[in-house]
Amino acid sequence: MSIFSTLAQLLRDLARQGTETIEAIVERVRTLYAGDRETRRRVAFSVAMIALSAKMAKADGIVSQNEIRAFREIFTIPPDEVRNVFRLYDLAREDTAGFEAYADRMRLLCAEGDQPCALLTDVLDGLFHIAGADGHVHEREMAYLERIAQIFRLNARDFARIKARHVEGGESGAYAILGAEPSDPPELIRKRYLALVRENHPDRLAARGVPDEFMAIATERMKAINAAWATVGKLAVT
Repeated sequence: MSIFSTLAQLLRDLARQGTETIEAIVERVRTLYAGDRETRRRVAFSVAMIALSAKMAKADGIVSQNEIRAFREIFTIPPDEVRNVFRLYDLAREDTAGFEAYADRMRLLCAEGDQPCALLTDVLDGLFHIAGADGHVHEREMAYLERIAQIFRLNARDFARIKARHVEGGESGAYAILGAEPSDPPELIRKRYLALVRENHPDRLAARGVPDEFMAIATERMKAINAAWATVGKLAVT
């Protein structure tokens, strides 16, 4: 069953119960997939991307066609599931609960003990992609993304690397994407690039819970990583 079919079934079940809210969906995911970490993470990722995208649009005050287009770019949505996806989107946008509560619940759904959840970097990456759809991440959007990163407990270096892929350009942005400094030895920069290629292979993303329907995130990320290496890789020649 596709991730969107799973979400549609959750929405139908909750609608029958009269509890069709994001909070109810999160709780349902937590209890229904308590013993199935893989499915729980896949569903949690999907709900987080949809709900937090909606909350970001509300925070910005305007939902542009570019943002909707960017939203669709990172989702491979079957035509017969589009209505359910945007039903979830509208539920989140209309919900009076704040985005911080959403983000914290998503973090808890993804967590495994005290270990940080790498999947949350993928959520933030997708949100950056949508925020920058009109060619610029606005001040309120950046504040939103910074707060999401804090709630997700992402470190400053991870946030800087994600931000650089979407906001910064030139040589400084390329170094940030690779998590490197111009003063680093060339071989260290090369090793960092190769490690990022391995970490962001679609198989690795799938293993940590990114559904197949969202693999456009991996494609866009690899383009940015390879472009960064093309910019500074010449310095890594030993």
